[in-house]
Amino acid sequence: MATLKALRPPSLAGIGPGLLAALVVAAAAAFLSDHYGGPVMLFALLLGMAMNFLGEVERCRAGISFASRTLLRIGVALLGFRITLWQIAELGWQPVALAVAVVTLTILASIWIARRMGFDPLFGLLTGGATAICGASAALALSAAIPQGKLKQRDTAFTIMGVSILSTVAMILYPAASALLGLDDRLAGIFIGASIHDVAQVVGAGYAISPEAGDTGTVVKLMRVAMLAPVIVAVGLLAHRQRSAQGERPPILPLFVAAFLALVVANSLLPIPAIIQEAGSTASRWCLVAAIAALGMKTKLGDIVEIGWKPVLLMVIETIFIAALALAAIAFGWV
Repeated sequence: MATLKALRPPSLAGIGPGLLAALVVAAAAAFLSDHYGGPVMLFALLLGMAMNFLGEVERCRAGISFASRTLLRIGVALLGFRITLWQIAELGWQPVALAVAVVTLTILASIWIARRMGFDPLFGLLTGGATAICGASAALALSAAIPQGKLKQRDTAFTIMGVSILSTVAMILYPAASALLGLDDRLAGIFIGASIHDVAQVVGAGYAISPEAGDTGTVVKLMRVAMLAPVIVAVGLLAHRQRSAQGERPPILPLFVAAFLALVVANSLLPIPAIIQEAGSTASRWCLVAAIAALGMKTKLGDIVEIGWKPVLLMVIETIFIAALALAAIAFGWV
């Protein structure tokens, strides 16, 4: 009986107030992003932190927890509508090799540097994955997949804030850097697509140079986004091994990871109408923005401030590292 009760979904009355609050904050963040520019994920996090007092309200607590956990996993699963196997095949082997290399090396370097700086390697995985793959969306996906820890919520909020700010700075600086380095439009697009964190900032920086740079940067960036699938699977397997060693019997892959992979395959092989793909992608975006808003409601600004300067330095190093990898590939003629 207790097991059946645990499996029963929460009632709308129980989660309604907190879920509605998260959705309202998500809508406000989307409005600010659409009308004034800037990363919607960062707006959602900051607005959620400004509404932190709602996390202490008994009526809202269950809904906010639902949004920050369950809605997050639904949003990650629906990311499968944004990726197809054909996107990878159409890129050709050189951009694919570049994307695989920069993602893999950045994550491994981040884990190593985090360990050397005295952090949990999982923190390096979280920040490195966000930097290497697709910014805030990757941070949320990895946060949902990694084992639960007492500081995971704070670390996730910090990573989202840091990767959003650094991605915006890169969007402003990298087009000028490309011109100073004498990169043509194609190479500038490769550099931008292989090094800037968020998709929106890649698009902004690339098309600020030229249509060719924008198209090239977007394609290379999509390859990095496609790397989200194998990375999440690897992290899910790592979490499975850790929990199994602790005597638990978790599934080999979490349900939301399996759903994500199933949608990628279905989106690649089945004739899914464009309107359904667009609806799934939009639903994913809203779920993730609402989840970040809820995460902000559960995070105090003081917790972020107390994290100190070393994590900031870690993310700056990661940003420089991935940019240096992209430039090295260009300099040696590997792309």
